[in-house]
Amino acid sequence: QVQLVESGGGLVQAGGSLRLSCVASGSIFSTNFMGWYRQHPGKQRELVATITSGGFTNYVDSVKGRFTISRDNAKNTVYLQMNSLKPEDTAVYYCYYNAHSAYWGQGTQVTVSS
Repeated sequence: QVQLVESGGGLVQAGGSLRLSCVASGSIFSTNFMGWYRQHPGKQRELVATITSGGFTNYVDSVKGRFTISRDNAKNTVYLQMNSLKPEDTAVYYCYYNAHSAYWGQGTQVTVSS
């Protein structure tokens, strides 16, 4: 089992920044895949950014150049630095971990006011 605890969400004005963190604990494999997804009200969960344990990253087009995903393998922590936030970034953001099985965090609300 793997537990994921997210933090860093909140309310910010458009153009502002937030940094999300997600700490993984439990049966962590050294080779894994972590990332962030988000869910807008009434819509399906969508990928935001992912990062492998080797540091390879992937982003959805709408956040490229504004968001940066990173990780600290020693701390089993993944981060999402979100800059130049837009109202359309408002969503619940979920941390994701996958090695042999997939796990999700409880979600953290990000609200961007115009």
